[in-house]
Amino acid sequence: MYEKSSLDSGIQVITERIPHVRSVTIGFWFQVGSRDEPTQQQGITHFIEHMLFKGTASRSAKEIAEAMDATGGQLNAFTTKEHTCYYARMLDQHLPFAVDLLADMVLHSRFDPSDIAKEKGVVTEEIRMYEDAPDELVHDLILEAAWGAHPLGRSTLGTVASVQALSRDTLVDFVNQHYAAENLVVAAAGNVEHQQVVDLVAAAFAGLPHQAMNRTNSSLSRQSQVLVRYKDTEQVHLCVGNGGVPRSDPHKYAMYILDTVLGGGMSSRLFQELREERGLVYSAYSYHSGFQETGLFTVYAGTSPENAATVLSLIYGEQEHLCREGISQQELQRAKEQLKGGLMLSLESTSNRMHRLAKAVLYQEQMLNPDEIIARIEAVTAQDVRDVAQTSFAHSQPAVAAIGAIDAAGLGVCRQEG
Repeated sequence: MYEKSSLDSGIQVITERIPHVRSVTIGFWFQVGSRDEPTQQQGITHFIEHMLFKGTASRSAKEIAEAMDATGGQLNAFTTKEHTCYYARMLDQHLPFAVDLLADMVLHSRFDPSDIAKEKGVVTEEIRMYEDAPDELVHDLILEAAWGAHPLGRSTLGTVASVQALSRDTLVDFVNQHYAAENLVVAAAGNVEHQQVVDLVAAAFAGLPHQAMNRTNSSLSRQSQVLVRYKDTEQVHLCVGNGGVPRSDPHKYAMYILDTVLGGGMSSRLFQELREERGLVYSAYSYHSGFQETGLFTVYAGTSPENAATVLSLIYGEQEHLCREGISQQELQRAKEQLKGGLMLSLESTSNRMHRLAKAVLYQEQMLNPDEIIARIEAVTAQDVRDVAQTSFAHSQPAVAAIGAIDAAGLGVCRQEG
């Protein structure tokens, strides 16, 4: 059962009561992410997320960690392109403490200059660690290839230079502009009463400013760059990016099935063709990223440099085949069952349920129960899937990103930047 309230301050609260569990997961979602950062402040949203764990006026960083550990709970956070989330999972009896602790972190973090200096070192090492993981880095590179200089094309971590340039005043100003009541969605799932969450949040966040800086939607058009970064690795890590759909688009269920058929598991076309039939890859998959006003459908494969052009050609071939022939009824039914199974298994986690609640509010989607979601999956036809395939794959050139011991010529393409 879902319940939703809007507080006078502008904070939105949504809950799902699950009486047969003894835990609660609660998340505080601020509608600010890396896409909201000025160019010269890349990485500031992620850096602020780190700083909120470094101590408040009444608690040190160690005391924050010890206080949550003493309840047997878990406290964490993450930053995305469009949101920043601070969340806790604990026994239901400790919910008031968790709300108080998270409110203290949001409202009273110290941003001590010595902590800022140390954390710059931590985040710099995080960036360098990421640079040493080409199988992960290539997923940022495909966003840059698809959206260029638009904030959606940038890494949430920022750069070493941009992080090192951050000052205390800049951090505090950014928090004051974006960490406001009208930008906050609180979602909780588990053995919890809705009114209890509303009362706790209203009291704990009474000091939160009401008005936030509105998101500026800069001009966004998908590009078709080929970005290749030479790196002396055994494999070439390759991504192909095509148009997707926004998070709230009704065609997303057909897109999910397209994703499942093309690269969503061991029975998918790409896995069977590239690995099982030809032995060209160990890993190959696809995924769809939906954002506020756009989306990106991405295919990933890791292969040896001498096979990269062949793998890229085979990916294009599978996409063209989907546009031309569509999918079979057997593929359609198998993908539907796979999606439904994944949905129901995910609902066994209060954390996943909390995420689902928050995103429905953040993207202004209708809050559907599992049966309603299953009905929408079941309603998708093979023609629907073919239509989204043609929209995604046939109407423009794909963006391509690759990291490894190769250049654009080795991919069999002549376009190259980077």
